[in-house]
Amino acid sequence: MTQTVQLPLWLFVLIMLFAAVTALSHFLLPSVRWFFRRRLEKAVKRLNTRLKRPIEPFKLARRYDMIQRLIYDPDVTREIVNYARENGVPENVAFEKARDYAREIVPSFSAFAYFSFAIRLTRLLANFVYRIERSDVNDRILSGIPKDATVVFVMNHRSNMDYVLVTYLAARDSALSYAVGEWAQVWPLSWLIKSLGAYFIRRRARGALYRKVLARYVQMATAGGVNQAFYPEGGLSLTGKLQKPKMGLMSYLVEGFDPEGGRDVVFVPVAINYDRVLEDIVLIAAHERGDRRFGARISVVVGFVLRKLWQKVTFQETRFGTAAVTFGTPLSLREAGAQVQVETLSHDLMGRIAGVMPILAVPAVCHVLLGEQGIEDTALRKQAAALFDAVPEDYRVVDAADRPLEISRAIEGLVNRKLIEERDGGWHVIEGKQAILRFYANSIAHYFQADAARAKGFSAPAGS
Repeated sequence: MTQTVQLPLWLFVLIMLFAAVTALSHFLLPSVRWFFRRRLEKAVKRLNTRLKRPIEPFKLARRYDMIQRLIYDPDVTREIVNYARENGVPENVAFEKARDYAREIVPSFSAFAYFSFAIRLTRLLANFVYRIERSDVNDRILSGIPKDATVVFVMNHRSNMDYVLVTYLAARDSALSYAVGEWAQVWPLSWLIKSLGAYFIRRRARGALYRKVLARYVQMATAGGVNQAFYPEGGLSLTGKLQKPKMGLMSYLVEGFDPEGGRDVVFVPVAINYDRVLEDIVLIAAHERGDRRFGARISVVVGFVLRKLWQKVTFQETRFGTAAVTFGTPLSLREAGAQVQVETLSHDLMGRIAGVMPILAVPAVCHVLLGEQGIEDTALRKQAAALFDAVPEDYRVVDAADRPLEISRAIEGLVNRKLIEERDGGWHVIEGKQAILRFYANSIAHYFQADAARAKGFSAPAGS
């Protein structure tokens, strides 16, 4: 036992490394994790005293535990058996397939990352790029929702900045969990998004096993009180118009809802509009091609950031005008009744979004110019200012006194982008630029449809 053993140096180093890893994994790391877990729990407890809707335990559960709970769910287990039988594979292979889906979907929410990093970043970015406006009724609507209900923000999708705006505006109430598409599954973006509580969705996935794993996660999160946000349109609008709703996520929420017990689910319609959408040229080009390929290069993104930083350093205006968010009349799933149809519910919510869509200066000016080329300046400003009154009074984000300034900024911005020009005593759309103006005018076109009765039936909010 006391004999000297000679070892090569490389083998000795390898043994010491294994010993160090074993000591860390069995003795030190569990204690360190416990220490930080306790500190995190205390921090979240303090944070919850400031939030109107505290973070629920479900959202703070360990990701590993959530994955295990999801793949051993009875509904998922039955679907695993079906998958194995239909595809002629062993059940353990189907089980691993379900586990891979669960790992892809389940987020790893970090309260520290969300409230210490993400909220500050969204606030900085939102105010750096836009002047932010919101309806006076937004806070009143959220305050009127019962504290024990799960809130689901249902939004139209104009830009990837939608995520930033709604996260920023909802920060005082609670953390939101977003449904995001495949575009975000790129490291390190995927890691960041998962840490902020978002979950991935394969937009084109049609397999029954995948859909069941996704459905059960959404239903578990909803039952656990996780406040969520999603886009029923399924993707960015290529035309500026509101799109027809897709039924996927909505059907999961309705199917998993228990009207007799548990939490109520309250949908909050959210209407978002912009004086300028950052991706407008890319979206219009995709519409003209008839596809949804968005070929934004990293060089374009870097160039945009550098230009904005230079403008900031040289004390130039960095913002692209106004971005506005308004909340419509909430819809309680319990009050809607157990027999509510998913299609009816989806169209109802899209109608409520349409009915409170903010009218901003650029869409208003574009709407007037597309209807009357060569319009004199005073007439353009007068007609554009009158359009703001199409929105119900409680949901207007631009005061009457501020309209002249907003319209002046809109005209200046369109001139600087070389979209319109003044000649022969009137304003004209520059040839070939009509598609861009139509993109912005489309966001408010439903207010001014020729068939007013049909438009009102689609766009009027409940209770108006």
